[in-house]
Amino acid sequence: MFQDKNLSCKDCGSEFAFTVSEQEFYAEKGFTNEPGRCPDCRAARKAANRGNNYGYQERQMYNVTCSDCGKETQVPFQPRGDKPVYCRDCFRPRNNW
Repeated sequence: MFQDKNLSCKDCGSEFAFTVSEQEFYAEKGFTNEPGRCPDCRAARKAANRGNNYGYQERQMYNVTCSDCGKETQVPFQPRGDKPVYCRDCFRPRNNW
């Protein structure tokens, strides 16, 4: 039913084999499109996506002084000043972590 096919990579233009086993895998998963990139370009694209954290921005941290022990620490929210802010060590016992 399936035969090896030579496809052209849309990124680098090189030819690559779309093997019978790959075609069977694609059919098993229900994929209807053939791969558009060679294995090297697919791997490079995946690595680049991992490197940019999939579009998520790094969380901004705020420097604070722990209300309990006085230690300098960072928290992922901007304190408003009307509630105490705790370091990790002082926060855990208060919340049964």
